Amino acid sequence: MRTELRAVLLALLPAVAQAGSLELTVRGDHAPLADAVVVAVPLDAPAPAPVPGELAIDQIDKEFVSRVTIVPLGSRVKFPNHDQIRHQVYSFSPAKRFELPLYAGTPANPIEFDMPGVVALGCNIHDWMLGYVYVAPTPWFAKSGNDGRARIDGVPAGRYRLQIWHPRLVGATETTREVTVGDGPANEAIELELKPGFKPRRAPVPGIAGYR
Repeated sequence: MRTELRAVLLALLPAVAQAGSLELTVRGDHAPLADAVVVAVPLDAPAPAPVPGELAIDQIDKEFVSRVTIVPLGSRVKFPNHDQIRHQVYSFSPAKRFELPLYAGTPANPIEFDMPGVVALGCNIHDWMLGYVYVAPTPWFAKSGNDGRARIDGVPAGRYRLQIWHPRLVGATETTREVTVGDGPANEAIELELKPGFKPRRAPVPGIAGYR
């Protein structure tokens, strides 16, 4: 038994040694860009199915938190409401159409995201609330931070198509780029053309003139 186990471990060593990483820097409007989604899709072999998870997208101060969330295909997501008012979350996106009845607290049943793509979220009560769920079809994905950096670890060596998406991306649902991963880090700098930014419209604050 020990001999067989040793043989299996030795067989796995080359695959581990060939795993690399993708280090990405995403910019837009010539500045570091947060909330950019990057997904690596293998070109030389079918992508393994990602492991679904159980996640939550909060509603705090009449906003979705986080505004952009990446979930593996097949994941289930709850939408807890931490405000002292009710929300009614919905999506009409082709990748997932759903509507949660008006509620406070946490709905009993999570939403399963079973098709890849971008799902735009809204609230029927507060129309300035916008959020996005990116359903990733592979295990290799990342979201850029405030410094514009994103890192994907454990990527087997080979050729990949990077799918890059951001809510303000101009001209297409996403942009793509081909990269090759070896046994070390692959560095990519990505510049996106963005739509003009906008200031979300908020509800009046009781007792205070104007808007938040």
